[in-house]
Amino acid sequence: MEKNLAEYGDILRPEDVQKILHVGRNTVYRYLAEGTIKSIRIGNQYRVPKLYLIDFIYPGSAAGKEKIV
Repeated sequence: MEKNLAEYGDILRPEDVQKILHVGRNTVYRYLAEGTIKSIRIGNQYRVPKLYLIDFIYPGSAAGKEKIV
């Protein structure tokens, strides 16, 4: 059974992104390395704030435009 996007935490791992987008591991890491999906690097690990993924899925949406204060 697949999770709804709302059921994931605010910070996603590449494995979560892979499940959400239904793409392979290499595709996710290529998107992250190229900056196609914005991410944060912590050491040698990628983390993707959910807002960044929403902005990738829905470019130009208001969700990705929220300011973090």
